Amino acid sequence: MDLFDRGNSREDATPLAERMRPETLDDMVGQEKLIGPNGVLRRMIEAGKLSSLILYGPPGTGKTTLGRLVAGATGSRFVPLSAVFQGVKEIREAVGRARDDRKFQGARTILFLDEIHRLAKNQQDALLHGVETGDVVLIGATTENPSFEINNALLSRSRVFTLEALGEQDIGKILDRAMAEPKGLGERHLSLAPEAREILARYARGDARIALNTLEIASRLSRDGTIGAQEVEQSLQEKPLLYDQGGEEHYNVISGFIKSLRGSSPSGGLYWLARLLEAGEDPLFIARRLVILASEDIGNADPRALQVAVAAMQAVHFVGLPEARINLAQAVVYLATAPKSNASYQGLEEARAEVRRSGALPVPLHLRNAPTALMKEWGYGEGYRYAHDFPEGFAALEFLPESLRDRVYYRPTGRGYEKTIRDRMEYWEKLEREGKGPPEK
Repeated sequence: MDLFDRGNSREDATPLAERMRPETLDDMVGQEKLIGPNGVLRRMIEAGKLSSLILYGPPGTGKTTLGRLVAGATGSRFVPLSAVFQGVKEIREAVGRARDDRKFQGARTILFLDEIHRLAKNQQDALLHGVETGDVVLIGATTENPSFEINNALLSRSRVFTLEALGEQDIGKILDRAMAEPKGLGERHLSLAPEAREILARYARGDARIALNTLEIASRLSRDGTIGAQEVEQSLQEKPLLYDQGGEEHYNVISGFIKSLRGSSPSGGLYWLARLLEAGEDPLFIARRLVILASEDIGNADPRALQVAVAAMQAVHFVGLPEARINLAQAVVYLATAPKSNASYQGLEEARAEVRRSGALPVPLHLRNAPTALMKEWGYGEGYRYAHDFPEGFAALEFLPESLRDRVYYRPTGRGYEKTIRDRMEYWEKLEREGKGPPEK
């Protein structure tokens, strides 16, 4: 046998991940809630009550495989399309053929549409009629949250099932099966070292395809019949972190980041910052979120927080990555450990709600400027007290419209610098009670 004799073997022609696709529902590893003995999808299949589905989950969790198995278990014709390569024209043609097959042969068609979120929401309308009439059973596969990416009309006609990332034990079972079965690597009589198996199961991050593809490469590097840690590490191509700047995981990671800072966890803040940076997030986007948080969640409990956040944003402009990550880290730790108050933000929201409720109430006369004699005759500016004319630099006045007299929108906490603000406001209230109140009406 020479170097080229193996070129036509099934092993070389078909990737290991494809060869190891399960052939029955019982062969699938993981997703017990869906296809286990009491799984909801299994019960639907066994009862013959299959409806259109949206399978939502991370890559490598078995969405395509599950679509094929559902078709096989229900005796349906399986028509796979990809929204990456096919568009509305191909979808309409597939639905038309399914309609004819149903009408003339009584055959049921499962239209499997991979990456369904890649279709614009108006393009998804091409599926509606076929789904509604039952000409096709749609199984859409997506890595993006269907509530964001699938139009409401299609969602209302489908059931959404969530596939979970496979655990390390699940990945280990899949690796063991690939090593043992003839359609996998079984005929080569290789062994997988325990430490190599552990590395594969861990670095696959729940993606069976990554694990199997890496195992296949490592098997070709083996010289003594054993796939060891060295071969795996040489074969392992680091999987990009799951993070789509336009999708749900973007919002999940940002949410974890902001909530860690709001919750005063510098370690959490630094971890999610690292996740953002490693995934390639725009550092200016991160800096802008820090500026917002500095006022929304810290406010006047520590007025320096906004200064630190703005300085970090300027540093990102001035320095750039990779060094600007240090500036961001400093800001993250400062904001996480700063005293927290949303009193300013909440006060604004209450005031906005009042404006929407009561409309454009007139400005009190004593707060209006009177640049003309006629305005003075009308009473503009009458009764206004200039604060700097008083020893305390404070002159009690009513600064709200008459119907909102004595309303309070800002309630400082006792945390950080806001304790000083609260004490000062309480002192001003004391001065008012001593007779420096608003002018008589």
